[in-house]
Amino acid sequence: MSLHAQPLEPIPDLTSRIAQASFPKGTLAMQLRDALGSIYQDADFVELFPKRGRAAEAPWRLALVTVLQALENLSDRQAAEMVRGRLDWKYALSLPLDDQGFDASILVDFRQRLLSHGAQDRLLEPLLRVCREHGWRNRRGQTAHRFDMGDRQCAGLEQSGKCRREPESDPQRDRRSGS
Repeated sequence: MSLHAQPLEPIPDLTSRIAQASFPKGTLAMQLRDALGSIYQDADFVELFPKRGRAAEAPWRLALVTVLQALENLSDRQAAEMVRGRLDWKYALSLPLDDQGFDASILVDFRQRLLSHGAQDRLLEPLLRVCREHGWRNRRGQTAHRFDMGDRQCAGLEQSGKCRREPESDPQRDRRSGS
């Protein structure tokens, strides 16, 4: 996949109107988009992709999906389904209502590109900076200082090299094999 960097797209008018009518107070995804705006730019990820080949999904979008995925503790497949079916995610990602989304394997590929280039800070640092600027705090009232991506979504993304996508456990198989 190659990258043809594009600026952050505005939220389509119809998506914006319906999302705001459906969620007058907004949702976490909508509030993140409104607060973060253009926290990620395609240009921040340009060296992660070859110069030639099939066009890649917009990296700013994949970065934001990765953040939303972690916040909701979703698998890659679930996150891809949210992109296809959730109005607030379409709003956050500047997608038209009829956008079909992408295959879940693209999220795995994006994380692997971040790790293989030692570029995970490009995902974490802007998010942490915005959290500090807004004074956002964790559930204990402490200043947010660590972005925990959950078990399924590469919990140690900030620890380069320790991120592997493990197959989800099958309790029936584990009992049969004695694991």
